[in-house]
Amino acid sequence: MNIPYEIKEQPAVQPCRFGSIWKVQANDAYQVNKAGGFHAPGLFLTYEGQGALTLAGSRYELTAGTFVIVPDGVPSTYHCLENNWKFYFVDFNSLAMIRHLQLPVSKVAATSKTPEAIQLCERLIDNLIVQPAGYAYSADMGLQELLLTLAREQSAAALTRYPELDAVLFYMHKNIEKPARVDNLLQICGLSRTAFFARFRAMTGLSPSAYMLRLKLESAKASLETTRLSVKEIAAALHFYDEFHFSRLFKKHCCLSPKAYRRSKSSAPRADKDG
Repeated sequence: MNIPYEIKEQPAVQPCRFGSIWKVQANDAYQVNKAGGFHAPGLFLTYEGQGALTLAGSRYELTAGTFVIVPDGVPSTYHCLENNWKFYFVDFNSLAMIRHLQLPVSKVAATSKTPEAIQLCERLIDNLIVQPAGYAYSADMGLQELLLTLAREQSAAALTRYPELDAVLFYMHKNIEKPARVDNLLQICGLSRTAFFARFRAMTGLSPSAYMLRLKLESAKASLETTRLSVKEIAAALHFYDEFHFSRLFKKHCCLSPKAYRRSKSSAPRADKDG
């Protein structure tokens, strides 16, 4: 069986456009004063040593394994501390995507994704050196991948985001045609029954059984639109008790019977052996 995956709501902001990237290895002689602020927003990613950044009179210490996003137009200075500061600085056109991803601005944040971020920065630099076909588009995508890496780590710390449930969701989506047995799901995530049910509902808003039912009904919709399978065959393939049980649940979910839903889709096959 199949199920379509799509973006339900398009983001209201445009992705960041790449400007430039600097790879800096500084000592105590390194000091920069930007009285008029940065010409564009930017990201400091420190991977070794330590530096100090002052934004509009507020001082921040940038240590290995941290990043800070700075706005444009804010009076700034930054310099090396203790004769060793290694960092990347990437600037881009707008903070709109940053705010959409809920990344902190003018606030130092820790990250455990420094190795991945370094690889992405180095890939950006290599792309700009060689300049293959479409390298400007590639630079934009590299910047967006870097920001998404940091944003996903930040969002994983939210109370309603439980990474240990990712394997459960992958299993459920890839095994729509099978019954979702709670014991199997518990074995996958390693949680107690109480913790599993509480976290699953907090993350999805549904119980595991209701979530799986929704997946099965979405798969049924796709099958009604794109195949000649009968209602009875679809119900059996998705492990419903029988076609009548399936039809009752489908109508409750979609406000149409399976047969009426198939008719409503002009591109759907018309053959249906039993309605």
